Amino acid sequence: MENNKRIGILTSGGDCSGLNAVIESVVRTASINGYEVYGFKYGYDGLYANDYVFLNDVNVSNISCIGGSIIGNSNKTNLFAYRSVDQEGNVHCLDVSDIAIENLKKDGISALIVVGGDGSMTSARDFMRKGINVVCVPKTVDNDVPYTDRSFGYSTAVFHIEKALSALRTTGESHNRVMVLEVMGRHAGWLALEGGIAGNADIILLPEIKYNLNHIVDFLKDRFDKGHKSSIICVSEGAEEEGGSVIGTIDKRYPDSVKLGGIGAVITKRIEEKLLPMTGQEVRNTNLGYIQRGGETNAIDRVLGFEYGSFAVEAVVKGQFGNMVSIRGDKLLLMPITDIVGDGPTGETSHGGSNVVKKDNILMQTARSLGIYLGE
Repeated sequence: MENNKRIGILTSGGDCSGLNAVIESVVRTASINGYEVYGFKYGYDGLYANDYVFLNDVNVSNISCIGGSIIGNSNKTNLFAYRSVDQEGNVHCLDVSDIAIENLKKDGISALIVVGGDGSMTSARDFMRKGINVVCVPKTVDNDVPYTDRSFGYSTAVFHIEKALSALRTTGESHNRVMVLEVMGRHAGWLALEGGIAGNADIILLPEIKYNLNHIVDFLKDRFDKGHKSSIICVSEGAEEEGGSVIGTIDKRYPDSVKLGGIGAVITKRIEEKLLPMTGQEVRNTNLGYIQRGGETNAIDRVLGFEYGSFAVEAVVKGQFGNMVSIRGDKLLLMPITDIVGDGPTGETSHGGSNVVKKDNILMQTARSLGIYLGE
């Protein structure tokens, strides 16, 4: 593609805190380097419809504190398998990526910055194979993108979890109840673990460790016998019981059709059935849901978004395409997109796994030292 000094940016996948910090940082850094920036609206949908907005220092000024994305998100669109419904109601998947490529050429876009998770980066890899200059920025509240220490949005989500657990603690103590909070995370337990520690949870259930319901009840009964009239359980949406499977639903509107959720309600009912006759304690469930993703962006995620955005533009300026910006320790690095999502067939994410919690992680050690039950 010709170097017209025009950068396109899109925010794909779910929203999270820090997206606007990335956008502001991209625009400000690009402007200093003589580039214009065009934001494609609602992720890859905007690329397909050629629906964009010109971004400059004025219309991105001080947006870093605002949650979500000023150019919108979409987690339903895969332009390499675009879903359409005919008059008879039949669903068809078509490769419409060439239309998006024509739009980029027509708009004079010389490089595309894709802000998203593994699904978004899979499409970025596939566009790269068709000659598009791509740089990716990792985005997820779940903190599960491999080869980077932390994703923006995660810290703000942990803050919301801590506040929710602190609020549930006072209600639980007032009514002598066990309070369950279900949080996000998909197949990684970072949110439940760090949020649970910060919010003084007594039990934290993670996708990485299959739990035994009887052991949970025994732990709660022991706490009750020792004089604790209330307990808090923080459970990740991807947690599984021994011999069981994840709880969720199938929604074929999305490329990732498995939607996790509901484990909190399931364990609440089953724990109460066993615990109530022994202690008289009722168990109540709260699903924190999308509260974790929104609201004002905290300082950590703002700075992280600035770091990622500015480094992504530097990669564009230097022609270092086909990479994802990464933070390892105190270093900003570039990792090949194919290292993140694999080098498999078009549309297929084939990496060896996400960034999950290891049993020897310092957070795990801290939780054990505090007497938190982790299902081990």
